[in-house]
Amino acid sequence: METLLLQYKRGLIGAAIALVALLSCLIVVPETQQVVIVRLGQPVRVVNRYTPHGDFGRSGAGLVWRLPFFEQAVRIDRRVLDVDMERQQVTSLDQRRLEVDAYARFRVIDPIKMYETAGTVDRVAQQLQPILNSVLRQELGNRTFASLLTPERGEAMARIREGLDREAREYGAQVIDVRIKRADLPDGTPLESAFARMATARAQEAATIAAQGQKNAQIIRAQAEAEAARIYAASFGKDPEFYDFYRAMQSYDYTFTQKGSNTSIILSPDNRYLKQFRGP
Repeated sequence: METLLLQYKRGLIGAAIALVALLSCLIVVPETQQVVIVRLGQPVRVVNRYTPHGDFGRSGAGLVWRLPFFEQAVRIDRRVLDVDMERQQVTSLDQRRLEVDAYARFRVIDPIKMYETAGTVDRVAQQLQPILNSVLRQELGNRTFASLLTPERGEAMARIREGLDREAREYGAQVIDVRIKRADLPDGTPLESAFARMATARAQEAATIAAQGQKNAQIIRAQAEAEAARIYAASFGKDPEFYDFYRAMQSYDYTFTQKGSNTSIILSPDNRYLKQFRGP
């Protein structure tokens, strides 16, 4: 009986050792990671490698075999990653200092090259950060501050991305995009003087628009008065007596109906000014 119990315990121990050995031969690779299998310090293969336009769920992720103790699994993020640039001052072509805050987005496309040159994704981000600073400073230094407020900014970003991508390829990475989050003038006198120049320019533009509007209004008013005078002349020329009567009525209305006036007017009945009151 004791012999059977001892054999049973040995069987359980052997099964447990076999199960542990089996589990140590298996690793789980999620969809978000690509794994470099390193055998005795040398990368031999890649599991779940990134492929452009690859179908999700058919990339090789899942359970993967390896040789325990001889093969090491180095996990590398398969997703798009960010690298932030430290906020720094850049001098533009028109000698204006700018406070620039930018970031880049990249992914690892050659995990073996990345493992051999950088080792980890964090190390790649650390290597790309000073390169981004240098490329950004060089490109913005060849452009004016005003160009950053126009569509020309997109061209500058494309050139910065191309320059950074060339350097990132050395680490097995691909730069997808570069963006400037903020590009401001530094606080203090430069910023205040820039605001003052902007306010002056807007005031001058507003004065120019107002003067042009007044000029156009005077031209339109003069044309309207000339057209009215022509119509009046053409109308009154057909009946001179009616024209005299109309002008006399206008004069009477202006003279005798002034509000708030205490002036008295004394005229003789045969005064020519009152001829319209006497009738024909």
